[in-house]
Amino acid sequence: MPGGRLSQQERQQIALGLADSLPYAEIARRLDRPTSTVTREVMRNGGPTAYRADLAHRATERRAHRRRPASRGRASLPQEHGRDTEAVAEYEETFTTVLMASGLAKTPARVLTCLFTADSGSLTASQLAQRLQVSPASISKAITFLESQSLVRRERDERRRDRYVIDDELFYQATIASARANDQLVEIARQGVALLGPQTPAAARLENIARFLDFISESIVRAAEQARQVLHTSSPATTTDIAQPAPDRP
Repeated sequence: MPGGRLSQQERQQIALGLADSLPYAEIARRLDRPTSTVTREVMRNGGPTAYRADLAHRATERRAHRRRPASRGRASLPQEHGRDTEAVAEYEETFTTVLMASGLAKTPARVLTCLFTADSGSLTASQLAQRLQVSPASISKAITFLESQSLVRRERDERRRDRYVIDDELFYQATIASARANDQLVEIARQGVALLGPQTPAAARLENIARFLDFISESIVRAAEQARQVLHTSSPATTTDIAQPAPDRP
């Protein structure tokens, strides 16, 4: 499998694949590249509808030139379990890009990526600032947003420092919170039905929206409750591939 940066010709093939509505996995297969490489390339250069091969190539060259000193500093961070430093950095970049495509701003997405990929599942503000090379104020702002979305929680460690935690149960809670966020839309839509008159086209439209969101929310909640046990069940990969026992849950 070829490694290294994408060539301009490969980017042109990506653009052609997107124009043909091919999935990322198929484009990657044709290029003999990992799907994550294609996903990151597209999402950081405008997304599937705005991707342009020539613009993406020039933007990548500019980014590579700007970040050379920073990359050397980040590569010096130690990696546990014999992990490949460059491969981990590439994966973290892809993870962040996908989170940003889902609607998160850059710094909250980077914070979540750090927490997801840390074996401990928790880091202090200073650790996050050091890893991401951003100011403590940026970390504080990102954490405030993530807490408001139930995506992280705050704990105090033995040194009375705030630690920011992401774990399996928190992911369940965030899913439930996301589903319940629709409730306000349902309520306001049904207020519109009463105000505009039940026999009018506008009221019918709002009622359909309310019914749709009601159904979606209840389906998500029901599925999350049914799947909750999956979050607390070890997969065969984690039980056979990791020699050390998992740490106790906080």
